[in-house]
Amino acid sequence: MERSVSLGPVTPADHAVLLDMNNQAAPAVNALTEEEWSTLLELSVWTRAAHVGGAPVAFLLGLDGPGLDYRSENYAWFSAAFDRFLYVDRVVVAPHARSRGLGGRLYDAFADFGTRVGHSVLCAEVNIDPPNPGSLRFHEHHGFRPVGEQDTKGGSVRVRMLARELRPGGPVGGDLVG
Repeated sequence: MERSVSLGPVTPADHAVLLDMNNQAAPAVNALTEEEWSTLLELSVWTRAAHVGGAPVAFLLGLDGPGLDYRSENYAWFSAAFDRFLYVDRVVVAPHARSRGLGGRLYDAFADFGTRVGHSVLCAEVNIDPPNPGSLRFHEHHGFRPVGEQDTKGGSVRVRMLARELRPGGPVGGDLVG
């Protein structure tokens, strides 16, 4: 029988494990130094981890936007496109814990938080060059729609910008599709 999964806040005891998990997931997410990880945690409006047997096996780090002093080309793109949004800066699931619905549970919990605090749109991006077809399928399955694309990292990476409506009448519209 599989051990139960709990979602909860990231604790200081989780930090090193989650940073290592993050860096092993590159290039799907950007590798981080300890200082960059600490800064992101401070900027985060919502960071949760999935734990199995007390050990973290997945996490989602979310930001509120716009307005943060965060040097991310993708966050800047969403800041220009939306008056107010929640942003999935990164979600990582350890290889041994994949295909258990953990990413979806984290996304749904973040979306629930967004709805409770009055947000109407949840934003994320996925690499399309280098391709990440599994992540594109995941985001489509979870209600995200393309709202644009951009080249990042000096043109070495192309990303698709995605948005998910959190409540009816939210600002996810076809007019932003680029």
